[in-house]
Amino acid sequence: MKMNGKEIKAVIFDLDGTVIDTLDDLTDAVNVALKNLSRQSIDRETTRRFVGNGVGKLVNRALWHVEGVLSENRHPDYDKALADFTAYYDKHSADKTHLYDGVKEMLAAVHALGIKTAVVTNKYDGAAQALKRKLFPEVNYLIGLKPGINPKPSVDGVEAALDFLGVSRGEAVYVGDGEVDVATAKSAGLPMIAVTWGFRDRALLESLDPDKIIDRPCELAEILKPSV
Repeated sequence: MKMNGKEIKAVIFDLDGTVIDTLDDLTDAVNVALKNLSRQSIDRETTRRFVGNGVGKLVNRALWHVEGVLSENRHPDYDKALADFTAYYDKHSADKTHLYDGVKEMLAAVHALGIKTAVVTNKYDGAAQALKRKLFPEVNYLIGLKPGINPKPSVDGVEAALDFLGVSRGEAVYVGDGEVDVATAKSAGLPMIAVTWGFRDRALLESLDPDKIIDRPCELAEILKPSV
């Protein structure tokens, strides 16, 4: 795959829904926070709908959801719920979270091509780094939300990753599973490869018009092989 006549030298991955399946642990953490407020729980599929913009948005959306309200305004119980979520998630983020089938092999195949890898996520950096150390230490770089890094679709994380890897925008490609990822790639001027094994279905991904859509992790290295 080429961009502006240049071979791809780096892949920037999204995290949740692309590299790892985090829905069960995220759901458990949200439900601990809701239980502490004497609220009803949410299920895995509701969590799936609410992820993509960081745990703060997830918690806030869950609080409004159990009240039957659709709102992005800050919920009155947001601060306590987020604190309870974080306290639990910091200890249990990898209880049920796992790499998607084929992802370890995908990363190995990409590295075998001499292509560097990074993960840019809207998960807060501490939790994301802990997951990297446990589940995918072979990735060259990861950056999550922290002071000075705005959430995607801001390109802050992408720019930090490219700087660390020593790669220009014209030599990188973005891989993700949802709306925020497509918007991030477009904002950064990177070609976008969408994956269907994550949190969004193919029909939605097609409506977002990424450059390519893949259904299996093993397809990525085939796309990235240098042209003869």
